[in-house]
Amino acid sequence: MTVQSRKFIVHGRVQGVFFRASTRAEANRLGLDGYARNLVDGTVEVLAVGDRAAIDQLYRWLRTGPPMADVERVEVGPLQSAGSAVAASGFTIG
Repeated sequence: MTVQSRKFIVHGRVQGVFFRASTRAEANRLGLDGYARNLVDGTVEVLAVGDRAAIDQLYRWLRTGPPMADVERVEVGPLQSAGSAVAASGFTIG
């Protein structure tokens, strides 16, 4: 398995609706590392590290999010080889 990484910026009503915790649960279910964190502009930044198919599944999930969220759009960064710079450390929220 080649480890890949991709960054997402999720726009809409995504803060204060358990978006980060729900994203962590979904990422853990998919076996991904990375993080979800609130940004000052009201968006949520998500970094997913792992198998490309799992990252693609997380992306599909992010487009809807948890029940209380109202996702308007998801900006998708380029898929990159994670290399040795990204250590597997689980999925965190911040």
